Parts: sequence; C-alpha cells; structure tokens
Amino acid sequence: MEYTILFRPVNQKELDLIAELDWQGFPPRLPEQPIFYPVTNIDYARRISQEWNVPAYGKSYVTRFAVETAYLQKFEVQNVGGKDIDELWIPAEELATFNQHIVGKIEVAEMHE
Repeated sequence: MEYTILFRPVNQKELDLIAELDWQGFPPRLPEQPIFYPVTNIDYARRISQEWNVPAYGKSYVTRFAVETAYLQKFEVQNVGGKDIDELWIPAEELATFNQHIVGKIEVAEMHE
C-alpha cells in the first residue's frame, strides 16, 4: 500500500481529542468548521503553528500522519498562497471516512510555544 505523509498544526484541546481517539483519527469538526485541511509539508505546518496557533493558544503542535495515497486522489491539492503553501480540503462530513484511511498512528512532530 502506498501512503502520503501529511501534517496538521493543532492546539492542546485538539491534541487531547486526538489522544482520546488513540492517535488514530481527528475529532469531528465544529459546526463553524466546514473543512478539515491537512497540509502537504512540514514547513507550512510549522509556519501555521508558529504564526497563528501560538499567538492564539500559547502552545501548538505539528502532527504528522500517513494516509492511503489512492484515497487522497479524490481531493485536489489547494495552493493557498505561494510556493509549497498547499492543503487538502476535506469536507467535514468526509472526516470520519478520512480517518479510516489513516495508516498507523498520528504523531507529534514538533511543539511550539
């Protein structure tokens, strides 16, 4: 099976919810969050973590996880602002299915304060 490595910056609350799911999925989106957007590289995830999450939450984590490549092909990569600023836009109603295609466990790659 081929897989793709993705990244997602999260705050402590979201990290705690991931831990409750035994590091095997992301929690459902809130009603005001219609899209789940993992990013395609750690540099962009790090930038979100440091520039947005740390000021908002005081601490941020960059998670790393693998997803079945064949499944991801149904989502177009969205470039949102420049070279290597790429995300996948997963509709909130698709997140449970997305979680089923995660290979292994979600891990913390970095922590920022």
